[in-house]
Amino acid sequence: MTRSRIVAWLRVLMPLAALALLSVLFLFGQKPAPEANIPYARVDPRDLAERQAVTHPTYAGVTGDGAELSITAAEGQPGVAGQPGRLEDVDLRLRAADGHVTLLSAGAALLQGTDLRLTDGVRMTTSDGWVLTGREFLGSTRAGTLRSDQQVTVQAPFGELTAGRMDLRPEGDGKGDHLLDLSGGVRLIYRP
Repeated sequence: MTRSRIVAWLRVLMPLAALALLSVLFLFGQKPAPEANIPYARVDPRDLAERQAVTHPTYAGVTGDGAELSITAAEGQPGVAGQPGRLEDVDLRLRAADGHVTLLSAGAALLQGTDLRLTDGVRMTTSDGWVLTGREFLGSTRAGTLRSDQQVTVQAPFGELTAGRMDLRPEGDGKGDHLLDLSGGVRLIYRP
């Protein structure tokens, strides 16, 4: 008989406890802030409608020496009236025939035909452990070359270098290997 009474009381108390718990949640819950929950784009809709742009463009191809080249960007704008096209947040990947990979990232790039002008925090990393940074790099999608005519800072596996000029180009032997050439007053701080 005692068990029956307990079950009878629980049948009444459990729904009342659930109702009390829900009431507390609704009474003390915070009111939603509708503005905080909806993400808005911070662009002018009129500007967005008037300009031509492509989001997340991708380019892939093979250079003249057989290296695989791929370029991705956050946004691309075509060139108009003789002006070069523009890419934002650019990532470039060059895989030579010998397997060496060069990764390059830049804040922006101007594209004129097969030539690239990479600017805004250019950083180049090779699979050998070299990291090069500079103000501006020039590249060719046809030839598979990268160069900088301005000073570059280099973190090499054996130390730190600065150079007035940098070239990454295919070697002359035709095997598809790429050569990194630093010149123009190279200074080395050797760290064994």
